Amino acid sequence: LDELLSACDFVSINCPLNDDTRHSIGSREIRLMKPTAFLINTARGAIINESELVECMKENIIAGAGLDTQEVEPPHPESEIWKLRNVFLTPHIGWRRLETRQRLVDMTTDNIESYVNGSIQNVINQNA
Repeated sequence: LDELLSACDFVSINCPLNDDTRHSIGSREIRLMKPTAFLINTARGAIINESELVECMKENIIAGAGLDTQEVEPPHPESEIWKLRNVFLTPHIGWRRLETRQRLVDMTTDNIESYVNGSIQNVINQNA
């Protein structure tokens, strides 16, 4: 992970939140990143230690952060994260676009039709 953080221009967090990933990105990891890098989190807010991120962003350790999810949603009105010009917040609704929902409906329909026609698709565990 350290090598990846130091080499990438964009680091995108896309993993589940569990005991192993909670606060797995903090000050140490952010300080490994290039000063021109961006940190993007579309997974779960608590993967990033938000207070440490805020401190790093105030020091301009990296160029910016894009957060579709935060440790506390929405962040407290007094949270410093609102004041940071190099942090971009979205309300964790990326999946709600019409195109995304239509794709989900289409995939579900295709899976049901395939099953009914005896041609199962998108099988995760063939032996189950």
